[in-house]
Amino acid sequence: MPPVNVWDAEHALDADQARQLLAAQFPQLALDSVEPLGVGFDNTVYLVDGEWAFRFPRREVAVPLMARELGLLPGLAPRLPLAVPVPELVGRPAGSYPWPFWGARQVPGLELADAGLNDEDRVALGAQVGGFLAALHQPAVAGDLGGHLPHDPMRRGTPSTRGPMARDFLDRLAGRGSWQPGSATDRAVDEVIAAADPLEPPDGEPVVVHGDLHLRHLLVGPDGLATGVIDWGDSCLADPALDLSLAFGAFRGPARAALLAAYGGPLDEERELRARVLALCLCAALADYGDVEGYSALRAEALAGVARAVT
Repeated sequence: MPPVNVWDAEHALDADQARQLLAAQFPQLALDSVEPLGVGFDNTVYLVDGEWAFRFPRREVAVPLMARELGLLPGLAPRLPLAVPVPELVGRPAGSYPWPFWGARQVPGLELADAGLNDEDRVALGAQVGGFLAALHQPAVAGDLGGHLPHDPMRRGTPSTRGPMARDFLDRLAGRGSWQPGSATDRAVDEVIAAADPLEPPDGEPVVVHGDLHLRHLLVGPDGLATGVIDWGDSCLADPALDLSLAFGAFRGPARAALLAAYGGPLDEERELRARVLALCLCAALADYGDVEGYSALRAEALAGVARAVT
């Protein structure tokens, strides 16, 4: 019996099936083109008529996450300095497809994981991200828009949960020859996880966070600057460390310093450790996904993110 691939969809939807759903429910769409735009753990995304990005859940667990996006994004978008998707067309289950779905005007740009930016190219980008997170994490955003959001339901701010997950993904990679056990970086991973493990769950005032801010969810344009932030299904109330993990998984040196300066200054030791451990977990998971699915650029960038997170 072949091993189970945890990344496989519970319900895959091809372009023809997506077209049929859209034609039946949105007659205002021309449907001149329905093209694959992206695939993640939770959703398959199709670009329709070069303008609309439609998100179709790939598994049942994504359905309540989609409801979170519907409740948050319309009110959040005007408060942020970068574009986010704003759902405009909401579809319902039909035929053999069992779940709701929605479409928004496409946020243009490449995933950071595919952009090929070096560290120097990321300095201005880091400053943009820091300003974006400073706006998102304002207490007024939580007060006005956070009422329907859960409090860190995935325990991403708790290193004792996320540290072992990071190690599990790296062990999976090592089993396929894509990670070197015992290397200097591998040992540094264990040191960061061990240092953060005693931390209790954060007890400060929570803010609205993206919750899953990683290399695939920050989009950049041809000039290397940010164009938007996508995939808000894991948005929640939590410690800012959940989003500041991107400072450690995607940036280092002057670029990381630019991000933190734009955010409001350096982090205290506990928040930095939480952010580093979550960065390790997210980057290790992305590297495993890229390795299994044959996305070599994502695997390489995510493995580089593991190294950045321990630097």
